[in-house]
Amino acid sequence: MEIRSPKTAAEWIDYYDLRYRILRKPLFQPQGSEKNDGDSSGIHLAIYNSGKLVAITRLDQAEDFISQVRFVAVEGGCKGKGYGKTIMKHAEEFSKAQGNRKMILQAREGAVKFYQSLGYKVIEKTYLLFGQIQHYKMEKRY
Repeated sequence: MEIRSPKTAAEWIDYYDLRYRILRKPLFQPQGSEKNDGDSSGIHLAIYNSGKLVAITRLDQAEDFISQVRFVAVEGGCKGKGYGKTIMKHAEEFSKAQGNRKMILQAREGAVKFYQSLGYKVIEKTYLLFGQIQHYKMEKRY
């Protein structure tokens, strides 16, 4: 297993395709909705298992000493195998190494228990994504 940023044009295509298929397509959003302005400055992380992309996320600097993880996605057939936990732990380690003291995220309602199992606490109920999925601001202090 290898954790790193995508390197080649083909790897970037796969990265954004996974983000779209897991996070946007099920909500009937158009291709292109999986990208945003923060992609140019964020740290993109991907897990490759035997050369196959299985999980992704993006790490942003939200404020001084606070990072934010976004767009966490695990390939459909790979869920429940620890890839989500692994990419989150790697993102936290990277964040700590940059001098951050806290990680924040916006969790979909169905993912709150997963993040709680990693030590994140719900701070507040925030917004409905595309008017469909409730999100919760969560944080973890290091």
